[in-house]
Amino acid sequence: MKETDIYQIQKPSPMLLKLYIIRSILSGPFIIFLLPVLLFRYYTLKYRFDSEGISMKWGFIFRREVNLTYARIQDIHLTSGVIQRWLGLADLKIQTASGSAEPEMTVEGIVEYENLRDFLYTKMRGYRDFSAARHFVPPAVTGQAAQVGGDAVKILTDISNELKATREALEKIAQK
Repeated sequence: MKETDIYQIQKPSPMLLKLYIIRSILSGPFIIFLLPVLLFRYYTLKYRFDSEGISMKWGFIFRREVNLTYARIQDIHLTSGVIQRWLGLADLKIQTASGSAEPEMTVEGIVEYENLRDFLYTKMRGYRDFSAARHFVPPAVTGQAAQVGGDAVKILTDISNELKATREALEKIAQK
């Protein structure tokens, strides 16, 4: 899956709905309470991946939204149970440095979860495509910018000379 495909993900896979139904059935008599909650979650769950981070929102009566920038991501865990593996799904648990043991966000219902995990790792590490930068030719420095640059070099040279003189003076004192 290419980066542009990741940016197109907005809804979970229909396999997540099947997983929710199976979980509800396995809950026995609690299906009455669990199934409507999971159905509302599935139909309202939306993802947004952009150049800055991830957004996830869900809920009908009680709306919840989580926004994470890629820079805040500390760790990514990939987990899948037996039924999830059978359906080709996994949960991506994204942790930040918030101090909580629980993940800040759990991305579920994505079929290409390994590609998404790799995409998030590259984004959290700050990887950029520098292939275009190799051919970049900086503009010529002219006018006032050249004067400011020249002044900065002169000031740094003066500071370096003063430090050398101070170090030599301290060495002479230490030798006495």
